[in-house]
Amino acid sequence: MKPSAAHIVIVEDDPVTRAKLAAYFTAVGYRVSEAEDGDSMREILAERPADLLMIDIQLPGEDGLQLTREQRERSEAGIILVTGRTDTVDRIVGLELGADDYVTKPFDQRELLARVKNLLRRVRRSGVAAEIGTVRRFLGWTLDLGSRTLHDGSGEFTDLTRAEFRALALLSANPGKVLSRDRLLHEIAHRDWDPSDRTVDVVVRRLRQKLGDDSRHPRIIVTSHGEGYLFAASLKR
Repeated sequence: MKPSAAHIVIVEDDPVTRAKLAAYFTAVGYRVSEAEDGDSMREILAERPADLLMIDIQLPGEDGLQLTREQRERSEAGIILVTGRTDTVDRIVGLELGADDYVTKPFDQRELLARVKNLLRRVRRSGVAAEIGTVRRFLGWTLDLGSRTLHDGSGEFTDLTRAEFRALALLSANPGKVLSRDRLLHEIAHRDWDPSDRTVDVVVRRLRQKLGDDSRHPRIIVTSHGEGYLFAASLKR
């Protein structure tokens, strides 16, 4: 195993599932640590930070959503949520709390490996080239891509979830251009869109609320019916 191999922490209370995942990802060259709950996860992270966390939603005590919120406040590590449920609410809440992707049990290990590789590439690329110093100003708002912050005209900080920040960053990078839901979802959650998936619409609705953008007469994020969304505000230098 190479010393630079990414460190994956698997947080799963079922010992069989946890052991299988650990064996698989160790065999393909990753450094893997196993945790059965939030406390054991924290002990591992205190000794060795993770590049990627794979967290089961249905954990005893603190569930995976609580751990996702906590870790996103502390780390930029990639987070994949593992769930046995197909509930869209879990999916959206997880992304809003800062998860990067999710998989539903039972899952194919090769597909999971592909998702892990893709997410690790994105995490590393983001860490190396974080667009430091890039600031976008529009209608009194200031979006700083380097510090990942949004401030209103009076300088007040507006809290954005990871998904909201990514969506706004992508939209504002393409002013006047309609972006499909598929492209937006790939940026937010690294997966392809399907007609039953409302994740993008929920993220855009919450962005509009935070930006004070009237959905009936939007000035910042406009809906292109049947296509996607468009950033309509003019950017100022």
